[in-house]
Amino acid sequence: IEDIITRMQDDKTGGVPIRTVKSFLSKIPSVVTGSDIVQWLMKNLSIEDAGEAIHLGSLIAAQGYVFPISDHVLTLKDDGTFYRFQAPYFWPSNCWEPENTDYAIYLCKRTMQNKARLELADYEAENLARLQRAFARKWEFIFMQAEAQVKKKDKTERKILDSQERAFWDVHRPVPGCVNTTEMDIRKCRRMKNPQKVKKSVYGVTEESQPQSPVHLPSQPVRKTTKEDFRKQHSNPFFLLCFPLLFFLPASLIAYTEQYVEYDPFITPAEPSNPWISDDAALWDIEMSKEPSQQRVKRWGFSMDEVLKDPVGRDQFLRFLESEFSSENLRFWLAVQDLKKQPLQDVTTRVEEIWQEFLAPGAQSAINLDSHSYEKTSQNVKDPGRYTYEDAQEHIYKLMKSDSYARFLRSNAYQDLLLAKKKVYVGKDMLPSPSTS
Repeated sequence: IEDIITRMQDDKTGGVPIRTVKSFLSKIPSVVTGSDIVQWLMKNLSIEDAGEAIHLGSLIAAQGYVFPISDHVLTLKDDGTFYRFQAPYFWPSNCWEPENTDYAIYLCKRTMQNKARLELADYEAENLARLQRAFARKWEFIFMQAEAQVKKKDKTERKILDSQERAFWDVHRPVPGCVNTTEMDIRKCRRMKNPQKVKKSVYGVTEESQPQSPVHLPSQPVRKTTKEDFRKQHSNPFFLLCFPLLFFLPASLIAYTEQYVEYDPFITPAEPSNPWISDDAALWDIEMSKEPSQQRVKRWGFSMDEVLKDPVGRDQFLRFLESEFSSENLRFWLAVQDLKKQPLQDVTTRVEEIWQEFLAPGAQSAINLDSHSYEKTSQNVKDPGRYTYEDAQEHIYKLMKSDSYARFLRSNAYQDLLLAKKKVYVGKDMLPSPSTS
């Protein structure tokens, strides 16, 4: 990666053009655009597919070698978004192991700036409050260090270095929900040579600790784990001793786990039985059946993604949309999904077919796009690829999710499936249970 970045910045060998851009009342120094990076990757690395170049660029950005100047999410976009190259001083090859005090000084410096671009995000403000409590005795020293570092730089230099330092911490203390690329890193292999030092993460802040003696769980009879057992474990001191990170899981992740606990074969045994450890293949027959079980139908109500990835759920949703005369939305979404899997030689033909069916003037199954998405898609069709309809697909997905999907869950068709009689599975035979009030 660093060889590629070095070539990108080399003007003598045709690197990416780095320039200063004028904006309203100010200048933005030393930036490149995302489209410039994508074009350079395609030209110099012999990449034919723009989607592949964007993917490669996003992998490079995830490590912090290039970063957007106005966003904490390290990814690459093929548009006019401004990016900046990371200084070699911050490259991961320097085996950085940032300390909590370094992070505290960085956040402290951010609070000393009055400009809106440097205001702390919510998760950064929470981390700053936790660090201030942790380092209460030497907070004055941390504040003095931050103040001294801010005064050392002139305006232009400070603007560039501030953005590079922010990108460095976006890698090592990423935004919640983003992948932490430092958790799986080749540099950590060297720690195996010194097992006396173990790193653990608390609130996104690393601390050193000595290894504990192994804890042997008492033997207990195997039984089905219930939701109530799962909830009790979170308040059990012994459980927190064995799995301390679970104490700091966000509430949304805990809610997600509780929602899917009955679908997790490690926690809730499969019904009627697990075909991988028994001779009963009834579970596979149920999954292949076009008559879904009540548990399977209930899962469709979790999110629209659950409906779309279940073949039976897609069929039911399509029938509902046909009854509302809006099935073209789902058919367009499915056509775009299929386009992404097409061989390269068939992509151009398939792009034209989708355009004629759903987007061309007078199309038989015209979909409703906003002007911005339609204009961008019209430009993309001139240079067809697997991701030509990405913006249009995203718009249609949001449209279905906010409107049609909610009505589908309230429809009689879905409610009838949800309230259908439960079935008792005996071996490979499925017997309906007696009706209950």
